Amino acid sequence: MSSCETAPGLNSDECLTIRERADPRRRPASRSVHPGFVIFALAMGGFAIGTTEFASMSLLPYFAAELAIDEPTAGHVISAYALGVVIGAPVIAVLAAKLARRTLLIGLMAIFAAANLLSALSPSYEWMAAFRFLSGLPHGAYFGVAALVAASLVPVNRRAQAVAHMMLGLTIATVIGVPAASWLGQVFGWRWGFALVAVLALLTVVLVALFAPRDKPDAGASPLRELGALKRGQVWLTLAIGAIGFGGLFAVYTYAASTLMDVTRVSPIFVPIVLGLFGVGLTTGNLVTAWAADRALVPTIGAVLIWSAASLALYPFAAGNIWAISIVVFLIGCGGGLATALQTRLMDVAEDAQTLAAALNHSAFNAANALGPFLGGLAIAAGYGWTSTGWVGCALALGGLAIFLISQMLERSRRPAASAIP
Repeated sequence: MSSCETAPGLNSDECLTIRERADPRRRPASRSVHPGFVIFALAMGGFAIGTTEFASMSLLPYFAAELAIDEPTAGHVISAYALGVVIGAPVIAVLAAKLARRTLLIGLMAIFAAANLLSALSPSYEWMAAFRFLSGLPHGAYFGVAALVAASLVPVNRRAQAVAHMMLGLTIATVIGVPAASWLGQVFGWRWGFALVAVLALLTVVLVALFAPRDKPDAGASPLRELGALKRGQVWLTLAIGAIGFGGLFAVYTYAASTLMDVTRVSPIFVPIVLGLFGVGLTTGNLVTAWAADRALVPTIGAVLIWSAASLALYPFAAGNIWAISIVVFLIGCGGGLATALQTRLMDVAEDAQTLAAALNHSAFNAANALGPFLGGLAIAAGYGWTSTGWVGCALALGGLAIFLISQMLERSRRPAASAIP
């Protein structure tokens, strides 16, 4: 029975509010702001985050040398950022439950700007690790809240595309922002790479303040209500699909440069070109997947997982030829559209605990970012070679597909009982 029928004293407006809160698909699009300007402002934040997340890897040799540490130790700085994302996403989502989304977005980007500026000023390895951890804290919560804001601006049949356009900032960062920050770091010093990110984050603060809708905190919001997302099995299953299924992409990407130089045997000058194709694939996959998800969300998730498994399985066979591996790397990048589809799926299964579920999606993908390279590294260390990461990635994508099928079986088994509820 619906919440309105169980509370017959409510008028129609109050009834609609309850339905909208319980089911985000019923929420009307905002007409007080121009969606394009808002999404551009939100995407700028994604551009800043994507730039620092990936450029940190290319700047690693430079800050390792200046801070007098070896590169494996410097790699802990990258891990500190990922740990900040995993911890920060759920903690901030719960503690900030009563804040208006616009206020929260501005605050998160202000913290992100300050933390990256501090990273640029780091006097030692210990301080660098601490500032990178602080930089990671706003990452997941920002993307989660930004996705909710973007989806709220458009009709329900365009939710995934709105989220995808917001996420374009992250994917374009792999094509433009990362090379720019890397070049800046190489020519003027690694500190300028992080300073550039701080400037981009401050620009985001200004744009969000100018264009984001001036919303009010949800009167019924609370940390306890957000934690309610953790009681829903479909939320956990959706997060698991991302944590496992997306790991395959990272298993290959992490070791792609080494594969290109040691197996394909290309000149180092071609490595960034091929990796740039990966970024183009991410952008293309993000847009195409979002278009399909707005028409058939659940089948799209399954199709992208199958696509990823197939393209990752091709990787070992393509590694010997520069043209073949370039095409396959692009195809693997297209599988990155899974992020947008799962973000939209969480809006459907999280019910009234939207912020926590949306933020946890990015914790799940950072878990994938840790799991994929770890398992790929084990395969390489065991003597299976650089191309073995393709088989590891394929297995992870198939693991995500298995979780997806379990999720659908469980959902179908509950439909007969749910169909009696209006």
